[in-house]
Amino acid sequence: MIELKNITKIYNPKKRNQFTALKDVSLTVNDGEFAAITGESGSGKSTLLHIIGLLDFPTLGEYILNGSRVGDEGDSALAKFRVREIGFVKQDFALIENYTALDNVMMPLYSLKAKDKRQRAEQALQRVGVEKLKDKQVSQLSGGEKQRVAIARAIVTEPRIILADEPTGSLDSKTGEDIFNLLEEIKNSGMTVIVVTHDNKLAQRCEKRIVLKDGKIASCS
Repeated sequence: MIELKNITKIYNPKKRNQFTALKDVSLTVNDGEFAAITGESGSGKSTLLHIIGLLDFPTLGEYILNGSRVGDEGDSALAKFRVREIGFVKQDFALIENYTALDNVMMPLYSLKAKDKRQRAEQALQRVGVEKLKDKQVSQLSGGEKQRVAIARAIVTEPRIILADEPTGSLDSKTGEDIFNLLEEIKNSGMTVIVVTHDNKLAQRCEKRIVLKDGKIASCS
């Protein structure tokens, strides 16, 4: 379970140009839930996702993940936990263009020192329907194919949580819907999936919808 209690995030807190990105945000996302974070640009969506994904940390408040308070561990322990338990999917794919699809998917497994990297990466590519593209360079793939490879990379470590930041934002509507369907399948396999999206139509398909406005939760249903 993901539980945030009174989370506030202030950037440059001791300077004149300080900016409060999140203000007293409290929410819960249950195991196996599909949640959407929506809101206008600058509302704090990406900041919230980064805090949930341990890429950033709150200025104030408490983050409880799987029953343990986040922040008491050292940087090394948090990094290992992030690689093992959280998969990330980004709008711009964040793939290495001159690497093959298979090489990109194997990358998180090096941090875990996995012995069966190739097999696990091939299985992840098969799971998202692009196993035939494993030996192609990413630069040769379409946008939809790249996003499927990015999702394969996110799930290859078998994490509990998938965080997707505008996963359909760079895709046409049909391809975007296909990618969203794939995320639903991943959720149905038992993972918790949280997406940031501007697409209200897609957000309505999620079990939980969190709407941010000016760094605060405007609604949660």
